[in-house]
Parts: sequence; structure tokens; C-alpha cells
Amino acid sequence: MNPIIEIGDHPGMRVAVYPGSFDPVTNGHLDIIHRAAKVFDKLIVAVLNNTSKNPLFSVEERTELLWQATRDLPNVEIDSFRDLLINYMKQKNAHLIVRGLRAVSDFEYELQLASTNRKLCEDIETFFMTSTPKYSYLSSSIVKEIARFHGPVADLVPPEVERALRGKYGSGSL
Repeated sequence: MNPIIEIGDHPGMRVAVYPGSFDPVTNGHLDIIHRAAKVFDKLIVAVLNNTSKNPLFSVEERTELLWQATRDLPNVEIDSFRDLLINYMKQKNAHLIVRGLRAVSDFEYELQLASTNRKLCEDIETFFMTSTPKYSYLSSSIVKEIARFHGPVADLVPPEVERALRGKYGSGSL
């Protein structure tokens, strides 16, 4: 399988999709986005609209926060989807999935997802990127828990997300 595909007027362009709930986007997510944007010609950060979860931020809010946090990256596109990832990938004519690994404990789950996606569509490859050590503990759940109790999150999320968390949880010092 050749992950180089043709996109419109740009033959040979390498397009990858970084899917996730991003509820909210953290500095760990942004680290993966910035690094993946250097590897691929185009990176689509795709916000999953998972109806089985009860997110803090709407899909529109998460999409907007991601756009604000990545607007300096010209080859990054922010989008959302509610279908199987494989169907979304086909719609976007993309063959590469970017997934971040924080710890060994993430690997088993991510390997299962990658294997399932490959079973559903053998043209799909998963590209694993390990977290920068300073973000290896960081998750959206941890950020929301800290913010809910008005703890400091400024070092964990971009400024626009900190403001949005303050709006959701009240104006206590975050």
C-alpha cells in the first residue's frame, strides 16, 4: 500500500487524519498535532461526535477551540464526523490515521483499534506518535477534573481552552 494519494490538484499529497473527542483539546493533543503537521502534507484533525458520551463541550465548540489553537498551521484542517472512522477516511480520501500514545497502557487499546480499522479497510495505516514526556500524564479527563474544582490548568491547555473552561465551570481561578 502506498500512503501517497492524489488530492485534487495536488498529486502525491500525504493526507493523515488525527481523530479524537478533544473534549477539550490539551497541550498534549497540540504537541501531536504540531509534530504530525511536520510529517504529513495535510493533517485533518477530526472531532468525533460520539453520541454515547456526554461531552462538556459541543462538537461546534471543540471544533472552534481546535481551530483557534491551530490557526498558525497552514496544513492543518479542523473537521468533525459522526460515522465510522473508516467511512470518514474514505470520504476524505485519506489512508493514514495518527494516534498518540501516552503510556504503555494506551498501546493495547490503540493496537486493537488499528487492527480493527485495518480489518475494515486494508488500505488504512495507523501512525503512532508517542507523547512528549512532559505530556505523558495529560488527558482531557484530568483537565476537566482540575478545572471543575477551579484548579490551575494554564500549563495544560491553550489559553482559549482555559477561558472556555472558566466559562463552563465558573470564573474561579484556573
